[in-house]
Amino acid sequence: MEIQGLPGRLLDALGPAIAAGELPAGTVLRIEELEARFGVSRTVVRDAVRVLESMRMVSSKRRVGITVQPKNVWDVFDPLVIRWRLAGADRAAQLRSLGSLRVAVEPAAAALAAHHATPDQCRELAALAAELTVTARAADLAAFLRHDMAFHALVLRASGNEMFAHLGDTVGAVLTGRTEHNLMPHQPREYAVRLHREVADAVCAGVAEDAERAMRTIVTGALQELDAELG
Repeated sequence: MEIQGLPGRLLDALGPAIAAGELPAGTVLRIEELEARFGVSRTVVRDAVRVLESMRMVSSKRRVGITVQPKNVWDVFDPLVIRWRLAGADRAAQLRSLGSLRVAVEPAAAALAAHHATPDQCRELAALAAELTVTARAADLAAFLRHDMAFHALVLRASGNEMFAHLGDTVGAVLTGRTEHNLMPHQPREYAVRLHREVADAVCAGVAEDAERAMRTIVTGALQELDAELG
């Protein structure tokens, strides 16, 4: 979710500050103070606050103000919350947490996809695997990222499990974070690209065990590489 205009710019200031702990839990913000500090209208402040409330990062009460909430109540699956946490000191913990989530979910999703993927989804998955091969060889990380996000989101959707499908943006956020924060190799490794082709082949052939194995190798390898990069 991208918020445009003045509310988006205000969120780009407040969200990272809350995520980084610069505005710790219990901090009370006043609409009037935010209007004056950022030079925006009351409507803009309220629009931005509504978004933060939907993420459970703040609560707003009349005569109290806008109170920053503790991390344990945030919507940690929201892609914007993930992006803000990745931009701050919480980056390593956030990446490891998301990496562990992928290990738990994506192999199971790949196995289910082998049973439930439609012919159109199989064709798209095979095409994305081919694009990953081409862009990896060209060391085009921006294009590789787009195709990688689409590939993993498609596997989650093809699982036929709506809960898994809902995690597509979350997985996309961690893939984006790894690239934006220089935690990806300059050229994607051939073995990782080959494993994506194996996932596509196994899903399209209906071989759940092979799809699960290949995806598990991808996500556990990514987590191990991340641990090595983060020390």
